[in-house]
Amino acid sequence: MSAMGILFIVMAGIITIRDLLLFSQLYTVGFFLDNFTNSAITNEKFVIGMLVGGGILLYWGYFKKKEDYGPPDEHERRRFDYR
Repeated sequence: MSAMGILFIVMAGIITIRDLLLFSQLYTVGFFLDNFTNSAITNEKFVIGMLVGGGILLYWGYFKKKEDYGPPDEHERRRFDYR
């Protein structure tokens, strides 16, 4: 899950940079920043959602406790047996 979270965050950064470069050539940076707060559905809103989703996936991948399903099976015993 952490790899998907990193992918979401990287893609959100690429979309933000692409939109900033396209809009800054045609309009002002203020117009770009206004798209984060207006009521229309824009790419910037999806960027915010992707950053939140990526953060949740990172949390889930790094900090979620692994479930313990009981005693180790044959392969786990061999892996941790250092004799």
